[in-house]
This record gives sequence, structure tokens and C-alpha cells, in this order.
Amino acid sequence: MPEGDSLHRAALRLQVLVGEKVGVETPHPRAALKRLPERLDGLVLESVQAVGKNLLLRFEGGHVLRSHLRMTGRWRVGPRGTARTGLPWLVLSGAEHEAVLWNGPVLELDKPVVSGPDILDAEPDYEAMAARLRARPEREIGEALLDQRVVGGIGNIWRSEALWDARISPWLPLESVSDTELLGILTSAHRLMAASVNGARPLLRVYRRAGRACRRCGTPIRAHAQGDGARIAYWCPTCQRGGGIPTT
Repeated sequence: MPEGDSLHRAALRLQVLVGEKVGVETPHPRAALKRLPERLDGLVLESVQAVGKNLLLRFEGGHVLRSHLRMTGRWRVGPRGTARTGLPWLVLSGAEHEAVLWNGPVLELDKPVVSGPDILDAEPDYEAMAARLRARPEREIGEALLDQRVVGGIGNIWRSEALWDARISPWLPLESVSDTELLGILTSAHRLMAASVNGARPLLRVYRRAGRACRRCGTPIRAHAQGDGARIAYWCPTCQRGGGIPTT
């Protein structure tokens, strides 16, 4: 699933259309049911902003279109009229460029966005994030970090990498994570994801490295499904505090 850094990179690419009147098309039949061209075609695209795992496109007249990429969605930006094969969900056309949304089934117009504080804000509100995380102290830290209502933008890659960086197991309950450790996890996630947005994606130390040697201590990396969503957690059972045996 695309994470917050992917959405921030998409927002940067779409800036070429900001300030222009855009043509709006929905070639995919499921997207056509939303009747977006009737509401948005010919309006000025005023801003494009990533919030957590959401892309918010603001049009003149106060309209806000939310795009969520789910597991396989992607935005592509290129010269207007670029040949394509298939039926994209959304096409936004400016004078010289067009933005094309592929496999992006979540398109909502003028509906409230539910998201916790964005980990990729220029100055993240770590205090608010910590307070939301502390609201359920029995919850495992690895599962809590993926809850977009608590902290916006962190997905499986960067929760795994931030926890490894902070030497905390994803299975450790929040009640056993100190304030200093929690701040370390959040600041690591921000630093790693910001580097990815800026084109300097860090070397992955634990994500999708199950069975391979930990880059820090040499212990084989473990992997196991975690939480109601059964997302795969990756961790080193030796140098990440909190144990190596899943509680579920």
C-alpha cells in the first residue's frame, strides 16, 4: 500500500497543474458513476496537499476531492495527450500537463477527511501523536502505528524501519514504551519518510528481510502477521526490545 511519502511525492508532481483550469475526465466506468466532471470540469485547481495517506485536491468554489490509493493506486503526471492503454479512474488536464490516476478506487468529493496528525508535517505534532497512541496503552506499538486515525501517513514499511531504528519490538504494548522511546520512534519515522520524499530513500534494514541477518546484530529477522488487518510485522528478536514471540 502506498504510504505517506508516496502521497507527498505525488502532491509535488501535481503542482504543475495548480493555478490552472483543468479538464476532468473519469474514463473508468466505476469512476464515471461519481459524476465528477459535472462538478469539477473547467474549475481552477487551487492546491494539492498530502494528508496522511490521502491526497486532497482543492478546486475553486470550495470543492475538495479526496484520493486514496489503497493497495495498488498510483498517480502519473506527464505531457498532455500522452498515449495510454487502459481506463484510468481520473484524468486532470491542464494547458501542457495532465495527471492520471490509475487503480485508485477511493475518490470522494466534499466529504470530511479522518486522519491523525501527519507524520510528514514540516513540524510534526509529536505531542498530539503520543497522546493518541497513549489512549490505548494495552495496544501493541506496531499495530497502533498503522492506525491512520492516530498518526497519519505511516504504513508497513516505515513502521517496521522506525521500530528497528528505535530498537523497539512491534509486539511491545504501549504501556511498556517510555515517552523517550515513543518520541524516538516517531522522529525516526519522520526522518526516514522525509528522506524518501526528497529522493534519498534510506536502505531498508528489516522490511521484507525475514530470515536474513539483522544489519545490526546478525540475528535472523522474523516476520509475523499482526493486528486485525494481519499486516506483516518485521523485527529482530534480539536487538529490538519487547520480545521475539508474537502475542497472537
